[in-house]
Amino acid sequence: MANAFDGDGQEGRLPAREAALLERRTQRLGAAYRLFYREPVHFVRGEGVSLFDPDGNAYLDAYNNVACVGHGHPHVVQAMAEQAATLNTHTRYLTDGIIEYAERLLAYFPASLSQLTLTCTGSEANDLAYRMARTVTGADGVIVTDHAYHGVTTAVAQMSPSLGLGVAEHVRTVPPPDPHERRGPAGDVLAADVRAAAQDLSGHGIRPAMLLVDTIFASDGMLPEPAGSLRPAAAEIRAQGGLFVADEVQAGFARLAPAMWGFERHGLVPDLVTLGKPMGGGYPMAGVVTSPAVATEFGARTRYFNTFGGNPVACAVGSAVLDVLEQEQLREHVADVGAHLAAGLRELSSRHELLGDVRAAGLFAGVDVVREGQPAPDAADDIVNGLRDRRVLVSTSGPHEDVVKIRPPLVFARSDADRLLAALDETLTDLSRVGRAEP
Repeated sequence: MANAFDGDGQEGRLPAREAALLERRTQRLGAAYRLFYREPVHFVRGEGVSLFDPDGNAYLDAYNNVACVGHGHPHVVQAMAEQAATLNTHTRYLTDGIIEYAERLLAYFPASLSQLTLTCTGSEANDLAYRMARTVTGADGVIVTDHAYHGVTTAVAQMSPSLGLGVAEHVRTVPPPDPHERRGPAGDVLAADVRAAAQDLSGHGIRPAMLLVDTIFASDGMLPEPAGSLRPAAAEIRAQGGLFVADEVQAGFARLAPAMWGFERHGLVPDLVTLGKPMGGGYPMAGVVTSPAVATEFGARTRYFNTFGGNPVACAVGSAVLDVLEQEQLREHVADVGAHLAAGLRELSSRHELLGDVRAAGLFAGVDVVREGQPAPDAADDIVNGLRDRRVLVSTSGPHEDVVKIRPPLVFARSDADRLLAALDETLTDLSRVGRAEP
């Protein structure tokens, strides 16, 4: 795993306070948990775009899209506390909040996508979308991109090749759309690959149920372009009898502003849309949006219930997040700051040979790290940790983990972008000096 803490050989190197906390964590949380960075960061508080360590040092958060409107936003916190003090129960009683929230959220979608089913996590949302697709199509096959990540349930982990666990027998992978594609227009190439994958599934007696795509291809290396490249693939999976499912867990909620959703940039309407992380601004909230036809058929054939999905506190928080998006005009803000950040990254790329292609949309950017034209994951790791040492938080992505992944809260300001760019410039300058000093 890239950008990860490796405890081997760290004895005596961590500060005593963090070493003691790490020991307790290891004893009680087990080996499956992972920590970021060569030297873990210890946080006790968050506010806006900053996370604070126990000594009061502020770290610029340029990675977390969960607290999408900023850590501890007062309006979101107030809505959470007031609703928790008033009523919090499940969805088998009539309550106003869930209906009001559904009506409000669905107004952001095309009219044909008018049904919402709420869950707690994006993993659950993708799992539920698969259940819906199987029910409606009567098929089991799934097509995803080569290095996709869609969640951690058993079913969804089997269609998340980026976890490094392989994929299930009923899953096929296809390359994501490549802006430098030489075989032809990226959309047509992707559609041809989807057709071949569907035919391969059929050749093994498995009919395709869905094409599941993260509409920013975040785990594939952050590939926002070319816009429109998903339309032929969506048409192809439908021609093969399957559904097109847009995973908006990372791309949605104005992340790619001015678009509210990633699929909008491709000029298409999915059959199902899955939502997660930023939906509750830090509170566990996710869901599936679909058409009445899909929702009705699924409901007629099976039952679905989620104890915590759509509870009154979740819906109050989700509505507060929409308040902030609207009142603080974050779609316009994200488009402006994102363009400023992308321009700064491209300027750095023109001066630092370690940086290659810069791909950006809204406040989501991926920067290739290269050495002599080849992916350089070791250098990407050096950059991420160099930024961490300068109290700026980013991570990596892509099949080689050679892409610096920048995905800050939506309230990130131009001044925050400038701080990130200055820290990145310093980090790259230091790395180039080290490189020149090597024999």
